[in-house]
Amino acid sequence: MKNKEKLSWYGASHFLWLTLHYPYPKIRHQQMTYKAIVLDLDGTLTNNKKEITPMTKEALMSAQRKGIRVILASGRPTYGIRPVADALSIGSYDGYVMAYNGGCVTKWADKTIIFNQTLDPALVPVLYKAAKDAPHHFEILTYQGESIAATNVNDEYVRHEAFINKMPLMQYNDFPNQVQPPINKCLIVGDPAPLALLEKELAEILQGKCGVYRSADFFLECVPCGIDKAASLSRLIKTLGIKREEVIAVGDGYNDISMIEYAGLGVAMANAASEVKAKADFVTLSNEEDGVAHVIKKFCD
Repeated sequence: MKNKEKLSWYGASHFLWLTLHYPYPKIRHQQMTYKAIVLDLDGTLTNNKKEITPMTKEALMSAQRKGIRVILASGRPTYGIRPVADALSIGSYDGYVMAYNGGCVTKWADKTIIFNQTLDPALVPVLYKAAKDAPHHFEILTYQGESIAATNVNDEYVRHEAFINKMPLMQYNDFPNQVQPPINKCLIVGDPAPLALLEKELAEILQGKCGVYRSADFFLECVPCGIDKAASLSRLIKTLGIKREEVIAVGDGYNDISMIEYAGLGVAMANAASEVKAKADFVTLSNEEDGVAHVIKKFCD
């Protein structure tokens, strides 16, 4: 097949996939009234110190007072999102938390879980073996209650995940047998280049059994099949009576691409990867420059 034909086939296939999953195309309005803003956390809502700046916080509080729902969508566990959700008082404004890349959706006002999909426990030994048998010997972790269980608590990437979520670490020397369900996701961590190779390998081996994609160059997410931010967002807004064109989605990572493509207004941060920016309708300032506040001022004021 010639290159041009390949590109044409890919474009047609991708269009068909989007049509089947999200049958209504994006509608562009210059003066659209948005009813919800969906925000990734790390690299988007928070700066490099994992903090929400006063300017961004005030912009979001103002938006909520105007009736715009805030939905926090992250690969983090619910526990790791809690401080951010509480700092923004989203429970007082009918906000929602989409944790584990959309695997668990919680109404923050009363902590009601409205959707929760977990990983098949039989996949844990498979993922563990893939991580440990790889030439670069990756570490793997998951979430047990309010702690992170990992194969090496001293690994720099494992410790970074603990820092992000403000969660204590537990050493699991017999990871496959020590991990207890429910398991919302596993995270394989390691150096970016070899981890990208493992991503391709696992995506092929586990097709139809587990979703595999990176949220950061050094984080490989292993989630239940069909779980991504767009799928859960689509399910949520239908229950809220909100149309996709009334939604703004803002993100910076590979795991944000689906919701950026799905939302009426898909926004990438200036610090996002080029692949993410290519899918966005608008590129805002970086997470160090109050990019989220800039979006709210431009499209919600």
